[in-house]
Amino acid sequence: MFAVARIVALGAALCLPVTVQSASLPLDVEEARISTAQSQMPTVVERYQPMLNISIQRYQESRGELPVTKVVAREGERLWQQAVRDVQSGHWDDRALYWGRLQLRQAIKQNNPDFSIANWQKDIALKAVETNSRGMANIKFSDDTDIAILVSGFDPFFLDKNISQSNPSGLAALWLDGKTWQANGLKVEVQSVIMPVRFADFDDGIVESWLAPIFRTSKVSMVATISMGRDHFDLERFPGLNRSAAAVDNLNQLTGATATNPLLPKFDNRDLNGPEFVEFSLPVTAMQSVKGPWQVIDNHKVSTLENGTFNASSLTELQRQTSVEGSGGGYLSNEISYRSILQRDRFDSTIAVGHIHTPRVSGYDEATEKAIVEQIDAMLKQAALAL
Repeated sequence: MFAVARIVALGAALCLPVTVQSASLPLDVEEARISTAQSQMPTVVERYQPMLNISIQRYQESRGELPVTKVVAREGERLWQQAVRDVQSGHWDDRALYWGRLQLRQAIKQNNPDFSIANWQKDIALKAVETNSRGMANIKFSDDTDIAILVSGFDPFFLDKNISQSNPSGLAALWLDGKTWQANGLKVEVQSVIMPVRFADFDDGIVESWLAPIFRTSKVSMVATISMGRDHFDLERFPGLNRSAAAVDNLNQLTGATATNPLLPKFDNRDLNGPEFVEFSLPVTAMQSVKGPWQVIDNHKVSTLENGTFNASSLTELQRQTSVEGSGGGYLSNEISYRSILQRDRFDSTIAVGHIHTPRVSGYDEATEKAIVEQIDAMLKQAALAL
């Protein structure tokens, strides 16, 4: 096995109420939704309860910082692996992973292991939950892999509008993780992660931290970021620098950006520095050759302060303009695409990088989401043939 991304392998564990030995941490907006979700869709929220009950005992019996770190690392990874097995065995639903992760976070915030634990130690454990249960802790490809593909999806979002919302991009990431096949006699392998729908994580550099080892080694052939979008599949040709969507993230945070007042994202406590637009490098023709329920559109539509909304023909046409929306919009879907391509360019890499917007679903629709994932699978197989 060769390590493509080495991120600290930490995790988390759910625990039952115990005697509080240090102050509990307040729940955030995402965690506070658990009770509503449990009342409206208990089978989803409680799907991994038997596994989490084991984590409860292990966490409660931990004594000392090092044992706790080992426990949370193992349990966070187990949650991700269980969700991957679940989807790949035919349970076409990404939501149990999302709600299971939040329960792990809630438990760490409100309870303690069998020793006095400081809140800064809890913060480390919470970061462990995020890292391990998103597939980021151990991204590895086999030594005999010829074509390595890295995929990302997103958590469900806009949950105050519909608590049952699923995200087919996250489902696709779980379905694809670890999959292998042959393309022109070469072994193809996919590794996946799932990103949070939170502006703060992007400002803190979650995308750059994930991809820097990838582009530094150049051992990956393609990076495909995926999110839920419009009526058909869109391959987003020209991601834009600025945020402009007046939409909340999963913590109900707004950036203050609008279509008339686009704002720069942050990176490392500074404004993100880059060109107004970048261009993706996915093998478009190959991916469009897939015949499925939805069209695969090479989307050139952008918006600028100077010229409004139009279909751009090239980056040259977009020079000296201020980005409002890239092809992927003005929200985090566009932003992960922009940051990924910018990161590739800064490493002077030739890796194919780009974003796939899936057809949107309202709430949860098993048949539709299964069909979406199957078409993504077919698109990546055609892409591999063209790499």
